[in-house]
Amino acid sequence: MDLNLLRSLVAVAEAGAITEAATRLGLTQPALTRRIQQLEAEFGAELLSRSRKGAQLTEAGQLVEREARVLIDRYDSLKNEVASHRRVQGGTVRIGGGATVVSFVLPDAIAKFQREFPNVHFHVKEASSSDIASDVADGRLELGLVTQPVRTAGLDIAPLVDDRIVLIAAADNPLAALDELPVSALDGQNFVGFEGGSAIRQIVDANLREAGVQINVVMELRSIPAIVRMVMTTGNLAFVSRLGVPSELGVRVVPVRGLDIRRELAVITRRGAPQSPAAASFAAQLLPKAK
Repeated sequence: MDLNLLRSLVAVAEAGAITEAATRLGLTQPALTRRIQQLEAEFGAELLSRSRKGAQLTEAGQLVEREARVLIDRYDSLKNEVASHRRVQGGTVRIGGGATVVSFVLPDAIAKFQREFPNVHFHVKEASSSDIASDVADGRLELGLVTQPVRTAGLDIAPLVDDRIVLIAAADNPLAALDELPVSALDGQNFVGFEGGSAIRQIVDANLREAGVQINVVMELRSIPAIVRMVMTTGNLAFVSRLGVPSELGVRVVPVRGLDIRRELAVITRRGAPQSPAAASFAAQLLPKAK
């Protein structure tokens, strides 16, 4: 169905005359008459009743005109929505990341982006790096912020930031008063750790094994705020991202001599898959932060 034919019928209904409707549409009267005839042939019914007083909708014409307005409104709304997506004025960015990213990287980045594009919405998923990589590869997410290395195939990977993993202790812990702690002093200490199998936990465990240190993980949690709170209240130690260490005086970062734990965060996308303008623009905002 040609929507121009439906628009022509609506125009005649509003004008009450073919001549005036043709003028409004920028058409000649014969051209508009042919459109109405085409529409009548399409439905197999007379849609207009012509008289000296003008053109009136028949009963069938009223039915077609009523539904035509609905179809035209839906089409125009869809067209505007697509245009908004293309101009980064609307749409939804589907993005995922680990606990550190979701808690301490994305909030400020999203707030900055939405100040410029307030009609763009975000669907944010928090999960392990491996789960996020799978979701991006399968098309369930457009963007992922994950810990390197990423072993999932079919992804494009762009380095984002080099993240330091630091030792924290409660402010009243005797270790917090030290300017530096030898790595050997960590042996046998009680720790609050990230969930076993998480990317950051694997990195911490690998570095401690290489240093010949064995710690005692007495609790496993997923979020950095929960870990920090447990460190403050239980006296246990923890390794967390420097991005997530609060500025208040409840905990201290304790430098460890002989131990330098780092991880690389990266932005991943599905290789060969087109991104929505909103997702592409948000990724471009993130990536200049890469060092």
